[in-house]
Amino acid sequence: MRIVFMGTPDFAVPCLEKILADGHEVPAVFTQPDKPVGRHATLTPPPVKQLALSHGIPVYQPTKMRDGTVAAQLQALAPDCLVVVAYGRILPQAILDVPPKGCINIHGSLLPKYRGAAPIQWSVINGEAVTGVTSMYMDAGMDTGDIIDTITTPIGENETAGELFERLAPLGAELLGRTLHAIENGTAQRTPQDNSRATMAPMLEKGMGRLDFTRPARELHNLVRGMNPWPGCTCTAGGKTLKVHETRLAAGHGAPGELLSLSPVTVACGEDALQLITVQPEGKPRMSAPDWLRGARLQKGDHLG
Repeated sequence: MRIVFMGTPDFAVPCLEKILADGHEVPAVFTQPDKPVGRHATLTPPPVKQLALSHGIPVYQPTKMRDGTVAAQLQALAPDCLVVVAYGRILPQAILDVPPKGCINIHGSLLPKYRGAAPIQWSVINGEAVTGVTSMYMDAGMDTGDIIDTITTPIGENETAGELFERLAPLGAELLGRTLHAIENGTAQRTPQDNSRATMAPMLEKGMGRLDFTRPARELHNLVRGMNPWPGCTCTAGGKTLKVHETRLAAGHGAPGELLSLSPVTVACGEDALQLITVQPEGKPRMSAPDWLRGARLQKGDHLG
């Protein structure tokens, strides 16, 4: 088939690779504009753009989707199908109407659960035991289109959102491959979503990562996992901000935030306790929690806030 691809981050790269490996024709790729990255704000192309250019595929990076320009460009490109994976923009109906075989989206959850921008992170934050990827026909709503196919996978008790991203990306490519094969053969299924079961997964914000030790340890452990690698979780220790990268559930009881043990570093929560594994003090690189504690001059019975 002749497929125009829309995607931006690392998560979308395996899907574009799969389309090319399966021999589909890709006349163009649409992706977000280049963005400044790092301390020196170096203008950097998105991963999908880098892959497209390495294959000699023309790249479009529009800043507007509703002025008719993109719809006209797509009409000129005349794709059979449009594939969208983590593009980062909502497509108007004028664009969705262009390809005769429809617009296909690969979404990082088992729809209708976790519609929105951060499905993988919220699956972890909410302590889900199972997640997956969904292929669907796009409509004008936010991840509301008819489901074509799914792949499921368990979530590890200590797995971070970043680790889950890395596992789901190739599963998304596998799912896309068999979805496009079904569309090409005319065997693709359409199952309307049960909107009564829908949940939302809005974008994360830095303020969501404050650790409130009055909450149960499991909730905080899930929050740390779900906010890793971005935006991360923080607490205060000795009047300074401490970023918490990795934790484990632990036994123990005490006042919320109380240091119950220095080896391993264990903090009391509203229910049970949390072991700190990897942390990052203000202005310093990440390190093991015991290494941090040796320089922090905190004692058993002190409190983190």
